[in-house]
Amino acid sequence: MASNIARPAYRAVEVDGVRIFYREAGPVDAPTLLLLHGFPSASHQYRRLIDALGTRYRLIAPDYPGFGHSDAPEPVTTGGAFAYTFDHLADIIEGFCEQLGLTRFALYAFDYGAPVGFRLAARHPEWIAGLVIQNGNAYEEGLSPMAQGFVALRPDIEGDEEKILGMLALPGTRGLYEAGTSATELIAPDGWALDQYLLELPGRKRIQIDLAFDYHSNVALYPSWQAWLRKYTPPTLVIWGRGDPIFVEAGARAYLRDVPEAELHLLDTGHFALEENLPELAPLIADFLDRTWR
Repeated sequence: MASNIARPAYRAVEVDGVRIFYREAGPVDAPTLLLLHGFPSASHQYRRLIDALGTRYRLIAPDYPGFGHSDAPEPVTTGGAFAYTFDHLADIIEGFCEQLGLTRFALYAFDYGAPVGFRLAARHPEWIAGLVIQNGNAYEEGLSPMAQGFVALRPDIEGDEEKILGMLALPGTRGLYEAGTSATELIAPDGWALDQYLLELPGRKRIQIDLAFDYHSNVALYPSWQAWLRKYTPPTLVIWGRGDPIFVEAGARAYLRDVPEAELHLLDTGHFALEENLPELAPLIADFLDRTWR
């Protein structure tokens, strides 16, 4: 009897001289879902979703530069040549898609995956067959007080770099996984433990500091992303952990203003909704992909 569990492959391609690691599963001619990860994680956050859906659909999950198993070139802020900005991450993911020949896919945008993904969508609207938005913010009302403080961070303000370093310690990483969940015993420690291990690699925290200082550039682009949604009205599935301490429920509901036909599901969990609610979310995503491709 054929197994319903995927057999992922672990590959890498070079984009602008940077080795980009990615996970891939599923038939090459199946409906395709590009999975863009968040902070401070990497493609491993999608490992269970890939197992669940990767026999029926083509799932592709890259690690951004400086995350996961991708290369981490030295930042310009410490004398290197790589600028860690959200524009540059989008450049790399755009090149990644071109390398793999991805010209039509549904986009899964979570956390940092939203600003990377919306930049990609603005450059290539013809690539986007649909959007799965999971705690990926594009509206100012979706920013919690914690997130508003994060947006306000600046490199020239004394103490702001130390604030970011505090977020990158183990209690902060673990807290992102457990805050707002209904049952912390359902949150595997593997995700936050691996995230923290990778954060502690040489040079990785400087990368996160640079990206944190650039986060305000995303908020500045919110109006243009909202206009993009109104113009193209892509099929959209919004799934949201309403206990998220960073992106609050109002940010999920705001998508309905610009894409009134969007499907919204609110769950009693936190930021990393897949960790606790995969059994509920995997069928929703599968049904969305089926309907989108039809």
